[in-house]
Amino acid sequence: MHAVLLLVLFALGTAGSPNNPRSIFINSVDDDAVIKIPTVHESAVQARRIMHLSTIGTLSTVFPTTDALEDRPSGLGGVPIGLMDYFADCEPETGNPTILAVDIATSFKNAAAGSNVTLSMRWVSPDSHSRVYSPAALPRFSLVGYLEELSDEDVESGKIAECFVQHHRDAKVWLPGSRIHRSRWVRLVVNDVYWIGGFGDRAYIGWIPVEVWRNVTVEEVHDATLPGDGRGLGFTLINWFRARWF
Repeated sequence: MHAVLLLVLFALGTAGSPNNPRSIFINSVDDDAVIKIPTVHESAVQARRIMHLSTIGTLSTVFPTTDALEDRPSGLGGVPIGLMDYFADCEPETGNPTILAVDIATSFKNAAAGSNVTLSMRWVSPDSHSRVYSPAALPRFSLVGYLEELSDEDVESGKIAECFVQHHRDAKVWLPGSRIHRSRWVRLVVNDVYWIGGFGDRAYIGWIPVEVWRNVTVEEVHDATLPGDGRGLGFTLINWFRARWF
């Protein structure tokens, strides 16, 4: 009895797994048709959901070609560098992530010198069941654009700071006006989006037009389901089974 129940639960769980072609979307009206790869719009919704749930990414910039006044080894002009940084989805209607720029940091020095910016992030499932699968099967993407300082009007209400600190409580000590570091609020204005939804036989891989990215609604982001996020029936039953029997 227990073995049969386990097999049923396993089938339900893997039906929503990154290793199954039905793991994210079914966009065929023909029951006999082969499951299709998610559309560009569906992929954009998934990416926006990841950005909404994530708070840390890799911020990549390029060193300026001049070495003047720079405390760095020679010959780094034009060389890219990627560093971890905080961000938050504090302007969800725009699709532009909010970043607390600390002026002394290398990434923001490079951006101030004219470098474009790429913010890369990936989906890490909170459900331990999905961790048996290859990370290469899970979505990741990069936002390409530039940093734009938020206006006084944008930040005077306090909603930006409140949103950001909700995700990064330790950042309270280096908010603008802090004695520790000179900092300012910026947004990454997204110009291009490159998406890898997983393995190419079951996920879209390629560019997402910026107008598609921007036109994703807050409701779509809220309702989206990511692989292994625990919101599907299979994972819910598996988690119940684990709690009941193990």
